Amino acid sequence: MSIPYYHVDSFTDEIFGGNPAGVCILEAFPADAVLKKIAAENRHSETAFVVARSDGSFDLRWFTPVVEDDLCGHATLATAYILWLRQHHDWPVCFHTRSGLLTVDRVDDLFEMDFPSRPPVRGEEWPELLSALGLEKGEILRSVRDVLVVLDHTEQVQSLTPDFAALAELGLGIGGAIVTAPGDGDSSDVDYVCRLFAPSAGINEDPATGSIHCTLAPYWAERTGKQAFQARQLSARGGRMQCRIAGDRVKISGCARLYLEGAIHL
Repeated sequence: MSIPYYHVDSFTDEIFGGNPAGVCILEAFPADAVLKKIAAENRHSETAFVVARSDGSFDLRWFTPVVEDDLCGHATLATAYILWLRQHHDWPVCFHTRSGLLTVDRVDDLFEMDFPSRPPVRGEEWPELLSALGLEKGEILRSVRDVLVVLDHTEQVQSLTPDFAALAELGLGIGGAIVTAPGDGDSSDVDYVCRLFAPSAGINEDPATGSIHCTLAPYWAERTGKQAFQARQLSARGGRMQCRIAGDRVKISGCARLYLEGAIHL
């Protein structure tokens, strides 16, 4: 079996930035064990597996190196970008996923994803989480999957050096710890900054993440009254995304670039 394979950098307008994702174009899904092995071999934070349906839509699944994910933004963006390169003409493109029907449209030079809103709620004190992140204090909230820690300044987010082993022991499952703060200093041109740590899912730090804005955008909308945001992820590779609230959905937009095209031989 030969599987068309693409390596795409998402949430960036240049290669070597943003978040690398693998995209595999399949005629049908092989056994889950095979999908997990491919994702582990690729070693990206996420690999997307896509199968076309007869109606022009697609089935889409995402795997980290260790688990199947329930929602992934950067690999969805990468998949839509590859379909565009492969001259898919029916936009917006529709994906059937574990999180329901997701769509991606072309808006100018961006790909705009339509994702479910996952607003956070106040959480209990969790000193072990703060300690694992290297923090003494922070506001803690919980969403459907992730935990959100809110800090006061960009520099606090930038300078974090988490204890990943300690984080992995906290029972976050496929979720992770999102850390955010308002944009200030070098990030004064954005509304908020963020980072994501998900060692339980095999991702110590994700370079540029789409799905977390299902939680971040509603949080910042409630806090600021705004409905549209410029966001920056402060990983080593960095990432930029635009987000806007659309009822119970969040529109998340970004660029992507192709780094590698080839085939996986099984």
